[in-house]
Amino acid sequence: MAKNTVSLVWDLVKPYADELGLILWDVCFEKEGANYYLRIIIDKEGEGVGIDDCVNMSHAIDKPLDDADLIDRQYNLQVSSPGIERKLTRDFHFDYAMGEKVILRLIRPCDGRREFNGILSGYENGAVTILLEDEIEMTAEKKEIAFVKLDDFNM
Repeated sequence: MAKNTVSLVWDLVKPYADELGLILWDVCFEKEGANYYLRIIIDKEGEGVGIDDCVNMSHAIDKPLDDADLIDRQYNLQVSSPGIERKLTRDFHFDYAMGEKVILRLIRPCDGRREFNGILSGYENGAVTILLEDEIEMTAEKKEIAFVKLDDFNM
């Protein structure tokens, strides 16, 4: 089975992030209106990502992306930080955020609610577990979840 665009781009740009001392947090290829965007989301241990990190990463990957010609249409390249309320999508994201406050939003309501706040207490085989305010654990499969993100407002 052929790799998709995001996987191919991830494999291409990851060594550049590593070389710059950055963490490749995510790669997204999305259409917004008439335009396509390739978003490279980076992080850095300690002080976090600054504008210079984004500029350096952008400069490092611009030519290799053009040379590899992985995307068959015109797109805008954006390099950014995941932000304080970063979305957790990849397995390593959940390891990173274990024990942190998160917001979990379900695709369909459970007991009349779609959104839950709690402490990320587990992640195994695609199942996300959070400890709710009333000390009850809630587990949901990733396929049932619209998003999980860090809860900056309640930290």
